[in-house]
Amino acid sequence: MGKTPGPSVKDQDTYEALRDQGASKEKAARIANAKANPDMHPSEKGGSHPPYEDWTVEELYSRAQELEIEGRSDMSKTELIKALRNS
Repeated sequence: MGKTPGPSVKDQDTYEALRDQGASKEKAARIANAKANPDMHPSEKGGSHPPYEDWTVEELYSRAQELEIEGRSDMSKTELIKALRNS
């Protein structure tokens, strides 16, 4: 195991596994903390939104703008989807 992320991460093993799979530090910490919380169920299918592939480029761009994803104006639909999933 590498350097520990700090006391804010509640499930170190999940965090490290997600980082090894290429997840960003922020995303890995968010999922690890949700998994450690008994009131949350991050592994369950959730959300009422359709998959990003069904969104229009304009909808994807708008969501990327909300999340302040840099370089979004030059991204294709595929790139926007990838950026949103990794944010």
